[in-house]
Amino acid sequence: MIRAIITGAAGKMGSTMVRLVSAERDFRIVGGTEQTDSPALGQDIGRVAGVAELGVGVASDLDRVLAESSPDVVIDFTHSKASAAHAQLCSGKKVPIVIGSTGFSASEKAEVSAHAQKIPIVLAPNMSVGVNLMISVAAQLAKVLGDGFDVEILEAHHRMKKDAPSGTALRLAEEIAEPLKRTALDFRMVREGQIGERRAKEIGIQTLRGGDLVGEHTVFFFGDGERIELTHRATSRDQFGKGALRAARWIIKQPPGLYGMQDVLGLREGIKG
Repeated sequence: MIRAIITGAAGKMGSTMVRLVSAERDFRIVGGTEQTDSPALGQDIGRVAGVAELGVGVASDLDRVLAESSPDVVIDFTHSKASAAHAQLCSGKKVPIVIGSTGFSASEKAEVSAHAQKIPIVLAPNMSVGVNLMISVAAQLAKVLGDGFDVEILEAHHRMKKDAPSGTALRLAEEIAEPLKRTALDFRMVREGQIGERRAKEIGIQTLRGGDLVGEHTVFFFGDGERIELTHRATSRDQFGKGALRAARWIIKQPPGLYGMQDVLGLREGIKG
């Protein structure tokens, strides 16, 4: 039985995780947290998520919940600053953590990476199995196609999404850039006022926001006389949650280190090879 704590338990992804975890035979929810001003504090975590009562109250102090519940893993879908703080608390208690938050700054990523020296951490902007397979395929295409094709990434999400471009779009760009020997300096996110032709090595990343769209990502490889398109469309947040469950089962068996969904799914060699 895997004992799990769900942070951000009243949020869209947090409540999704409570619902999914509570339905799994090999998991047990032993704690949940929310922000100090959340109306969910003190309520049963199951009721907050819209499922049956689970006998676990929502608290605001993760450090205390870690100490009192003896968890095997923490599953975190909050925001970058909170996730970095949660990683620090988990490292102090030697508890693995799965982080699905996005919008990390360079310093926040460095902070999480430092804590991964003490505990295993999965940090992934998108935990969908399908989208991570797409990332692997896109990197392989980039390796084979080389510089003869122009690369563009288009992502679309709901109007409430805070970060732009999405963490998934940036991850796509990073993985595509590696076999092409390019860096973030080649990423082109705005073309307003651009004069002259497209730079040969740039990787375009464009953003759409609107409605309640869960998430869509398309990678275009434009060649002379042909193009290749890879598209992933998420129609439910459950796909992210199912990936997080897979990551949680995997991470509790790993040594300290910073991992991604490519590691969880065994796709890392497919990208690097």
